Amino acid sequence: METQLVERSGIPFRTIPAAGVHGIGLRTLPHNLWQLSRGVLASRRILREFKPEVLFFTGGYVAVPMALVGWKVPSLLYVPDIEPGLALKTLARFADKIAVTAEDSRHYFTSTCGTCTGNHPERICLTGYPVRADLAGWTRQAARKALTLNEESPVLLVLGGSKGARSINAAVLAALPALVEMTQIIHITGELDWPNVEEKTKELSNTQSARYHAFPYLHEQMGAALAAADLALSRAGASTLGEYPLFGLPAVLVPYPHAWRYQKVNADYLVRQAAAVSLADEKLADRLLPTIKDLLNQPEKLVSMRNAMQRLAHPDAATLIGRQLLALCPDKEKRP
Repeated sequence: METQLVERSGIPFRTIPAAGVHGIGLRTLPHNLWQLSRGVLASRRILREFKPEVLFFTGGYVAVPMALVGWKVPSLLYVPDIEPGLALKTLARFADKIAVTAEDSRHYFTSTCGTCTGNHPERICLTGYPVRADLAGWTRQAARKALTLNEESPVLLVLGGSKGARSINAAVLAALPALVEMTQIIHITGELDWPNVEEKTKELSNTQSARYHAFPYLHEQMGAALAAADLALSRAGASTLGEYPLFGLPAVLVPYPHAWRYQKVNADYLVRQAAAVSLADEKLADRLLPTIKDLLNQPEKLVSMRNAMQRLAHPDAATLIGRQLLALCPDKEKRP
């Protein structure tokens, strides 16, 4: 998906072979180490061709080969989730500067990373999570009109999105007749479950279909979906820390259970801020309807959650990250 998204923006895209080495079996380890060595060679070629003045990392093991090869080049590491993973902590040892989404991320570095101790607090800066500028170009009224939603009924935005959100898609489809009685729904399912959604939609009456709007993916109208919604239901990936605050969108978060705890940490952070509620994946099927109904029946609570979410917004995050990158540029004449 990254290839399509980057190329849609007209930006050159190159891949680097890589593989994880943490938490894998001994049978897989030799192959993954071989992949990393291939990544080092590919990174060296890219550095020779591109001659970068600054490197920008956002984590993941795919960034490790470039960090190893480009250790002499000034670099900025951006931490999208609240808790950094092992690859991010490794990359932090090479980074000249570390940008974080939330203040809560600081202690993960100051307590665990030898090069980010309390002696160098200036290395870590709070920027917030960057979002696409075009997302914020929608008013609520224009967004609802574009998505053929009426102004009177509340709107639930469901973000399925990937393999990891199949349980969300399944729970929504199972409860669909009852859900559309309570709310209009924008359901972004992801490509994987789209055939199932199309089949389920055929079972709806005309009245129900008018309140259920499903899409495999949204590009230009993603901002409209966020602006039109009164409540979101989704996983708790890093983008929830940027997009939901930008729109002041309260959320029911269902952390992905089959990976490290990043999403749970993200969800817990938003719950502590009184901006979201969290549901365990294994309880989703039973708790989805009563949770949505409870929130929609308490408009004053939704307003409170909306205000709490909005207080977490960093609309200038991309600009702040850009300034950090430019400040690292060794050629001062190229800095604006």
